[in-house]
Amino acid sequence: MTALIIIVIVVVIIAALLIGLYNRLVRLNVRADEAWSDVNVQLKRRYDLIPNLVNSVKGYAKHESGVLESVTAARANALSAQTVEQQAAAENQLQTALKSLFAVAEAYPDLKASQNFIQLQDELVDTEDKIQASRRFYNGVARDFNSSRQVFPANVIAGMIGFKTDRTFFELDEAEAAAVKQPVNVQF
Repeated sequence: MTALIIIVIVVVIIAALLIGLYNRLVRLNVRADEAWSDVNVQLKRRYDLIPNLVNSVKGYAKHESGVLESVTAARANALSAQTVEQQAAAENQLQTALKSLFAVAEAYPDLKASQNFIQLQDELVDTEDKIQASRRFYNGVARDFNSSRQVFPANVIAGMIGFKTDRTFFELDEAEAAAVKQPVNVQF
């Protein structure tokens, strides 16, 4: 009789641990989905600002069509990205195109002084800050999920209960990471 009670207790403890492990992985997976959704909301906000920004530059810099087309193409690529990896690559391309657009804007003092352009630029800077915060939050949740999924005994059980893959981090590509390390050139 005592052996049966011990077996029942052990089975209950193992079941409780498995349920706890499963619930933790589900919570982290849902948080990662939520965090990725937050990233997408901020990216959508940026995508909605870009056509207005391009149109305001168009009026001043008609002969800069290559830059404007590259921004438009990068935006289209970013909108069509499906996976985290595709989204990260498209975002890196879009950031490079936007830098070119702002470099063009520097050559047009009237454009830089335009209230509409200044407002759009400020909104874009604010959105970029929110995107970075969303990316950091998503990467933190992805890290927590991946760590929880990879440690013992979760690594043994995770595959059996449907958590077979890690979350992909939303990272800078090598060129963007190298650009971040370069000092900013400020001229007066």
